[in-house]
Amino acid sequence: MLEIRNIDKNFGGLRAVNNASMKIEKGSITGLIGPNGAGKTTLFNTIAGVYAPDEGEIFLENQNITGLKPHNLFNKGILRTFQIAHEFSTLTVLENLMMVPPNQYGENLIYAWFRNNDVKKQEEEIRTKAIEVIEFLNLNHLTQELAGNLSGGQKKLLELGRTMMVDSKLVLLDEVGAGVNRTLLNDISDAILRLNKEKNYTFFVIEHDMDLIEKICDPVIVMAEGSVLFEGKFDEVKSNEEVIEAYLGRGLKVKNTQND
Repeated sequence: MLEIRNIDKNFGGLRAVNNASMKIEKGSITGLIGPNGAGKTTLFNTIAGVYAPDEGEIFLENQNITGLKPHNLFNKGILRTFQIAHEFSTLTVLENLMMVPPNQYGENLIYAWFRNNDVKKQEEEIRTKAIEVIEFLNLNHLTQELAGNLSGGQKKLLELGRTMMVDSKLVLLDEVGAGVNRTLLNDISDAILRLNKEKNYTFFVIEHDMDLIEKICDPVIVMAEGSVLFEGKFDEVKSNEEVIEAYLGRGLKVKNTQND
């Protein structure tokens, strides 16, 4: 599905991503973890087209997408959610979802004037799709609520719903659990698992919540100091000596060993 080959990204004299390579398999929920400053977000931004890599290449289904801008990647089926949700706060939940599909007839002046029936038909199809998404995410009670009034967790669910309004090949989830209470986090994780199993969505997830990573992700990739340190199942990751050292630091690890 997605292949990242030898990516480097520098900011002045700082190398944020260093020769990073990995594969995201179709139909997987792949987790990306690592201590602060490991390069996870920079790598995500490079995949999402925010930054162009200084070296290396990125392929989606064997097509080179290196350096493409976010709107071009959107058209190819790569969608991203953010740590801080980017909703249209003055629009309702339903309207937020209906805004997502590209190339809507109503945005074209000629269609709006001379082919109004086509505009209405497409709008009704989009509305039907949006209502299906709302029902899938159990947000029925919030259909007409302004998005700006939603809680942090509800906004994350709305962002997830927006990825369902188009034919997504790969969804990049950036700290989907940040600032979310446990009840809503369970709703979000259940929705991700359902999308993966029922609709064959592929997810690539940055997350600091290890309980969430353990629940939904296989495999898990660990980054440290800009490079890929380890990849495997969650149980393998949490018992790996190099991973433990990267998170705790050598001194603290030695101290804990002595205390044992």
